[in-house]
Amino acid sequence: MRQSYLSIQGVSKRFGLFAALEHVSIEIDKNEFVCLLGPSGCGKTTLLRMLAGLEQPTTGRMIVDGREITSLPPAKRNIAMMFQSYALFPNLTAAENIAFGLQEKKLSKKEIAAKVEEALDMVDLTHAAAKYPAQLSGGQQQRIALARAIALSPQVLLLDEPLSALDAKVRQKLRREIRRLHEQFGMTTVMVTHDQDEALTMADKIVVMNHGEVVQVGTPEEIYNTPVNPFVADFIGAINFFSNSCFDHPIADQTKLLAIRPEHIRILEQESEFGIPAHISELEFRGAFYRIFLRWQDATGQMSEELLTLDVLAQQARRLGLSRNKKVWLELPLENLLAFEQSATTTEERG
Repeated sequence: MRQSYLSIQGVSKRFGLFAALEHVSIEIDKNEFVCLLGPSGCGKTTLLRMLAGLEQPTTGRMIVDGREITSLPPAKRNIAMMFQSYALFPNLTAAENIAFGLQEKKLSKKEIAAKVEEALDMVDLTHAAAKYPAQLSGGQQQRIALARAIALSPQVLLLDEPLSALDAKVRQKLRREIRRLHEQFGMTTVMVTHDQDEALTMADKIVVMNHGEVVQVGTPEEIYNTPVNPFVADFIGAINFFSNSCFDHPIADQTKLLAIRPEHIRILEQESEFGIPAHISELEFRGAFYRIFLRWQDATGQMSEELLTLDVLAQQARRLGLSRNKKVWLELPLENLLAFEQSATTTEERG
């Protein structure tokens, strides 16, 4: 049986009567990039802090490369953590910030200088070596903090929402930068985020958490295409939920809650007896596509109270002459329908 590189086994954390984590178990392979994803307050940052040694679990074990680290102090773990606030020393230059952690390792001045130069080069900030954090942009500060963590050559790199303070364009660029550095240095990386796009684009494996528990673990494709319950389906991407009684589909179990992604609903070119009649309520131009909101006619002939959301390529929307109040016919491909138990929770605040 293959052994995981990083093993989190039955970890719980309680603060008084409050359970921040409940029996969390996760297996992570060497060099894997894992995202802990979930709403605010779901326990993901608490778990990251326990891996770093900044919090102690109430119960459970944590093992890295066959060595138990549960009770080890942070300095003995060979794990580097990059904080959400970057935590750069304002009175030290970029180079001195990177050197700080290396000095704690009792390296020679020559070794430290070489590692600092290499770290600055890998994040393309050699020219900013003598600048202080206040003289750097948010993106540059983030890269210095990342360089400081990687320069320590950790077994595991922990990232606590590293992109949340940056604007959208810088965030997209640094997603690719972090992923490139991860692959270049072959580190096992665990990143906390509540941003579904970050998780989908950066992770090899996503761990979806809610209320201190692991809800689902899988690749981005598995999490998106085969969510285990309505919470995961709703948290990852846009989705439509509706009762099975709304449509005359050949699914025998009428107790199921159905769901479908906006991109999987098809607008038919012309009226069809097999199509679902609907009226367009709103259109939102999203550049390459339109997001369209419709009210549909159910099996009883009544118009729905809820809006159905679908995405249509801009070119197709123009060709079909889609506009507000236009009547259209929809097709919901059976292969793209998801079915859940009606008793499952369908809503959760996104954090």
